Amino acid sequence: MENIGSKIFGLFVIGLLATLLYLTVFSDGLGKAPNVTVTGTQGQSITLNKPMKPVLVNFWATSCPGCIKEMPDLAKMKQSLGDRFEIVAISMNYDPTEQVEKFIKANPYPFTFVMDTDGALAKAFGDVLLTPTSFLIAPNGKIVYHQIGEVQFEMVTERIKQLSPQI
Repeated sequence: MENIGSKIFGLFVIGLLATLLYLTVFSDGLGKAPNVTVTGTQGQSITLNKPMKPVLVNFWATSCPGCIKEMPDLAKMKQSLGDRFEIVAISMNYDPTEQVEKFIKANPYPFTFVMDTDGALAKAFGDVLLTPTSFLIAPNGKIVYHQIGEVQFEMVTERIKQLSPQI
């Protein structure tokens, strides 16, 4: 009886290891970024599924206290890492345009601000409904981090450093 239990446990461990191997080596992990190009309020364009460097996409709203709270920390992360990555802050379609423009003018953060006026960007990222929601996109276009809620800054900073060691 003891021998059968050991064999079942061994098979379970082998199956678990095989699954982990598949997920880390052969699968797309969190998937590919959608094939969209965003244009910021200053006219700059970024193709999200083929970025030149890591891109942190952050869906936010002026009515979201967590979004507003994390923006200064996002700015500090951008200032400390400089050109190693970009931040694309996408306002939700339910946010009034005038309110978003007023916020951006009052808070000149070092981000590319994009207004998702028709909801197409939120839909392209899997129907984002909650804010803040963030995605870190690697230079190969794969999503390597996804967070609903405030960004885990230490984890994301380390991941960006791994994705852009040459800079």
